[in-house]
Amino acid sequence: MRHQTKKHTLGKAQDQRKALLRSLATELFVHGEITTTLARAKALKPYAEKIITIAKKGDLSSIRLASRYIYNKETGKYMDMSTGEVFDAPSKDKKLTSQTVLRKLFAIIGKKYSDRKGGYTRIYHLPPRRGDASEMALIQLV
Repeated sequence: MRHQTKKHTLGKAQDQRKALLRSLATELFVHGEITTTLARAKALKPYAEKIITIAKKGDLSSIRLASRYIYNKETGKYMDMSTGEVFDAPSKDKKLTSQTVLRKLFAIIGKKYSDRKGGYTRIYHLPPRRGDASEMALIQLV
């Protein structure tokens, strides 16, 4: 029996589905919002909220656990690790490190939602896509 095993399959095999959700979550944390199909947005919502809940802890175990669920790519910006400030270019007077998705997740996003109990994302319905009339949605961090 398959009771309580419902998940958003997105018409893909498990490895493809995991890679898709991982890349969508990575881009969501980089940009703050993404436009995608409604089915993908609904599948991404619990996935991203689970990662943010992990990031709220902020310890080494949480960093290693979160690195399983997102790609740790560079965002092209620089950040001061002590204060969490983000800069577009490196400066000579401050010690800045390149900002990656994991660093942004734990230094900025995790601290932003530290006092919130849940509901870190919201989904807006958009008009259908012009090419194939797929239902589109905007998913963003609250």
